Amino acid sequence: MRLAKRWQKGATVSSEPSVTQTSSQEAPFRALVSDVKARSAQDAAVLLAEHPAAAISSVLLELNPGLAQDILAELPGGLQDGVLHAVAPEIAQQLKRNLAYSRGSIGRLMEPVYAVFYPKMTVAQTVEKLRALIKVAFITYGYVTDEAGKLRGLITMRDLLFAPDDAQLETLMLRRVFTLKPETLLNDAMKSVLERHYPVYPVCDANGVLIGLVRGQAMFEEQAIEITAQVGSLVGVEKEERLATPLTQSFKFRHPWLQLNLLTAFVAGAVVAIFQGTVDSLVILAVFLPVLAGQSGNTGCQALAVTLRGITLGELKLGKERELVIKEATLGLYNGALTGLVAGLGMLVMAILQNNPHALELGLVVWAALVGACVTSGVCGALIPITLKRFGLDPATASSIFLTTATDVVSMGMLLGLAALFIR
Repeated sequence: MRLAKRWQKGATVSSEPSVTQTSSQEAPFRALVSDVKARSAQDAAVLLAEHPAAAISSVLLELNPGLAQDILAELPGGLQDGVLHAVAPEIAQQLKRNLAYSRGSIGRLMEPVYAVFYPKMTVAQTVEKLRALIKVAFITYGYVTDEAGKLRGLITMRDLLFAPDDAQLETLMLRRVFTLKPETLLNDAMKSVLERHYPVYPVCDANGVLIGLVRGQAMFEEQAIEITAQVGSLVGVEKEERLATPLTQSFKFRHPWLQLNLLTAFVAGAVVAIFQGTVDSLVILAVFLPVLAGQSGNTGCQALAVTLRGITLGELKLGKERELVIKEATLGLYNGALTGLVAGLGMLVMAILQNNPHALELGLVVWAALVGACVTSGVCGALIPITLKRFGLDPATASSIFLTTATDVVSMGMLLGLAALFIR
């Protein structure tokens, strides 16, 4: 059953009149939902603010709980209250509870728990209650709690189907239940459920009290959005920017990063300016500056991609950072030595054709510079995301910009510096 249908079922228990869509209203409503899905939470809130609270609540019930929660948080206080009054009390209570948790956490994805039972209840009593619940909610599992709300076990529909009517739930329930914490970040939660593939996960607080459910579908949808946003983060594109983001907002998102990129480019330009005399006397070096910058930059991006993947999948364990940096430095050495050999031969041939008296020295300088640049770029590709994570920042945020600066400065600096040092 799709996510939207489940939320719609939950909405029918509201004390307020539910918002139904006639055939004439259906097409505009679906168009509005599609438009909202194509926007960031902030932009979607601006769009929905033009509609009545009841219509907004209907749209939010069609969305992934995480996106619905983020949009609700962006709405003005009065309109937010109106939306909460337009949905079922259970959903309203859950939405208000979810607002207490930070974006990107499991707490933002929680849905209400309807199928709550007690250990002494019989199978017959449980089934009777379920008959009423399935009319208003999509039930996957039953949850057994004590009087304080602490989760004690889980009941599957199969257990209820084959058990005697007078059997008590405490004799049937699964006692070792996998749960999630509301404060857990989505990336960390995805690592823990990677090999479980349950359709729904109970969420308990620090005291073990059952406070909500998270659908596996909702988690994977939210993670898919995070993964697509990571590519943009590498070059300074904000996660909130979508295809439907207004031109002025996209400009505000992107321009600061381009200014930062320009500033870092000046740093690389300053390196060339320092060795201007060397460039003037050995103009041939200018031909190989982009070669070294491109080759070392690609080496760094390879290291960056592997490191980010390891961080995302939880493969980079604490204490293994040094091992990763050494590995990337070694790979940079091997790759730099072989690609440097080709580049050095290219410089040697070009210098000989130009009758340059320092042809051999120039070839060796290019080889040595490329080796050093590739080693450094490999180390930077691993260290930059690790350092960002260590300071509590998103490892993908503008990593490419900082990496490009480092590789340009090192590659150009090594080529010109070695030439100035060994060629007179």
